[in-house]
Amino acid sequence: MTQNLVVLDMAGTTVADGGLVEQAFAAAAQRLGAAPESMIDYVRATMGESKISVFRHLFGDEERARQANLAFEEAYGALVDGRRIAETPGARRAIEELQGQGRTVVLTTGFARTTQDAILDALGWRDLVPLTLCPADAGGRGRPYPDMVLAAFLRTGVVDGVQDVVVAGDTSYDMLSGVRAGAGIVAGVLTGAHDKEQLLTHGATHVLGSVAELPGLLAAADDR
Repeated sequence: MTQNLVVLDMAGTTVADGGLVEQAFAAAAQRLGAAPESMIDYVRATMGESKISVFRHLFGDEERARQANLAFEEAYGALVDGRRIAETPGARRAIEELQGQGRTVVLTTGFARTTQDAILDALGWRDLVPLTLCPADAGGRGRPYPDMVLAAFLRTGVVDGVQDVVVAGDTSYDMLSGVRAGAGIVAGVLTGAHDKEQLLTHGATHVLGSVAELPGLLAAADDR
């Protein structure tokens, strides 16, 4: 079995942002008059989920959730620049190696498109892969739903079935989205929010130290 479609998460998996997500959540909460300290545990537990979904849970009211989401995106965008955003060690090389193996790589995020584009611009990654997806590109539902993985499958058309898809991410929600999409390999990486036990509990077929190990894993899988 050859896995020729690789769907990679961004923050925590291929992108290191130095804790900007938590800082932006704090700024958004404060703008709405809420105490960030009362929310941070939930924010950490749900890393990888669509941000608007997180705010719906925290604030209940749809209008306040949308206000908080906008405040978060604005705060995160203001914090993003070339000094604060970096690739996780070996991420770009891994992506290029995967493409050199003949695989199509898609980058996904729980952020809004404007924030995703700001991150790609800060890294100089706009032209690195043929497709990038955010929840709005997949009907509005982010992780743990499988929608972005399935959108990557449908839009690229490079594999015959979902069993030929690889999903890699650093959170339990990444694992759940891969499992629910039917991906043949669901790889957790230890460079982000969740630990090995959390990743395995939520469906990881493999746990890697970082995304830099993924090309070797898939090359070995091709040889079986």
